[in-house]
Amino acid sequence: MANAWKSIQDCEAFGTLKRLAEHPFDLTAQRALTPERLQSCVCRGEVFDLLYPCQRVTSEVLDGLQSLADECALVDQFAEMRSGAVMNRIGKFPSEERQVLHTASRDLFSPVPACEAATNQAKAELERLKAFLHELDQGEVCNADGEAFETLIHIGIGGSYLGPLSIYEALLPYQKKNRKVFFISNVDPDDSAAVLDQVDLSKSLVLVVSKSGNTLETLSNENLVRSSLKEAGLDPARHCLAVTGQSSPMDNPDRYLRSFYLFDYIGGRFSSTSMVGAVTLGFSLGYEQLLEFLKGASLIDYTAMEKDIRKNPSMLLAMLGIWNHNFLDMGTVAILPYSQGLHRFPAHLQQCDMESNGKSVQRSSLPVQLKTGPIVWGEPGTNGQHAFYQLLHQGTEDVAVEFIGFRRSQRGKDMVVKGSSSQQKLVANLLAQSLALAAGKDDENPNRSFQGNRVSSILMGEQLNPKSMGALVSLYEAKIVFQGFCWNVNSFDQEGVQLGKILAVQILSVMQEETEEESTAAAFLKAAGIK
Repeated sequence: MANAWKSIQDCEAFGTLKRLAEHPFDLTAQRALTPERLQSCVCRGEVFDLLYPCQRVTSEVLDGLQSLADECALVDQFAEMRSGAVMNRIGKFPSEERQVLHTASRDLFSPVPACEAATNQAKAELERLKAFLHELDQGEVCNADGEAFETLIHIGIGGSYLGPLSIYEALLPYQKKNRKVFFISNVDPDDSAAVLDQVDLSKSLVLVVSKSGNTLETLSNENLVRSSLKEAGLDPARHCLAVTGQSSPMDNPDRYLRSFYLFDYIGGRFSSTSMVGAVTLGFSLGYEQLLEFLKGASLIDYTAMEKDIRKNPSMLLAMLGIWNHNFLDMGTVAILPYSQGLHRFPAHLQQCDMESNGKSVQRSSLPVQLKTGPIVWGEPGTNGQHAFYQLLHQGTEDVAVEFIGFRRSQRGKDMVVKGSSSQQKLVANLLAQSLALAAGKDDENPNRSFQGNRVSSILMGEQLNPKSMGALVSLYEAKIVFQGFCWNVNSFDQEGVQLGKILAVQILSVMQEETEEESTAAAFLKAAGIK
């Protein structure tokens, strides 16, 4: 089915947009950023409003992007994905051939779930987690001395790490008393050693996350931690939990206190609302706050089914990205959250976006004809203003910016200095940067001249909390999926990570002296001074 879908260059609207892109809206023109434009270029959403007056678009461009979304049947494809269609495929060539149902893990609040079978599996896992968390709270699950577990060590890599980490860090103000989470991801032994130096293993649970049960980095780190548990006189089977596929090597009650399941139809980078994120967030936040997080994500899934891009923030964000990337030739996107809690969120989006849409083959198996996924990067403001904003304003690289902001602070601890609170200063800086990038400034001194016409959007929410964090995760997941549909690529595999893994195994075999054969691997090891 997926092979029948259009790519944007096959659409009638593509030619119209190419013509419009020859003379895009000039943000630096006199009276360009009028009060009317600033107030009308807003897409209102359930949790976030998308402000886009500082994009180089007109009503005619938006109409063209709407036609493009309609011709590519973006909402229809999204609906098929949610209902369980096999979307993970490439023409007639071998692929994973899987459903893509990360949305089912939060489709718990609808009387008619999009894919009832998958949602029922998600409900069952959530009930098992609820029971486990209750046992923890009641002291029924405890260490050998009857003491409560106060720490969770989350071991994973890629989507099994970045999503849960970014969400955990964002929601620290909502953390339960006497609960902490540490993360180990890098196979670098210093990563695990740094965590083990900070924790009391006797009061720690260890959550190991790997769908296949064979992820080399994750298993290596698990073995390091298990060894430390044994050295401390502790039984790893009483401390270790697993999130893995059913019947994987890790689905073993002799080695794990409890196992939770990650199903084949959920990809790692889209897994934050599955047990991959839920176990860690449930331990940290408690079950009720976990439900709020899932509700926020679910709200966006329903909004994403709206066909009018002016009423669908995730699809409008996606189509503005298509306009900037494919028509205005901007190769990178900076995600700049004006909220310290989101300091790791750009790293999560970097993986989610670039692993999904960093593809050069269409679902038809033909080469792509246009640029696909952009380079994604970012840091929180206002720190970034004193780092790389110089390039954003005056550099030769034209970067599309997506700001994220909130009207109220998380913790509510603030004070007025020189007539304004810190939160007011934060929001003022966000809005000012967007306007400055757009309007620029003329100056006789060329070093103080700003070209302007640098585009940005702003996702504005009320406050960063479990519900809005769930919505933010889901909104960006939908954006990435919509863009993949536009480019007609398979956003749900990651073959690009495999070749390096295969070569690493070959190099390890030389390092372990399993072969004496002269090879590229052996030569490279010698060049690196490693024997």
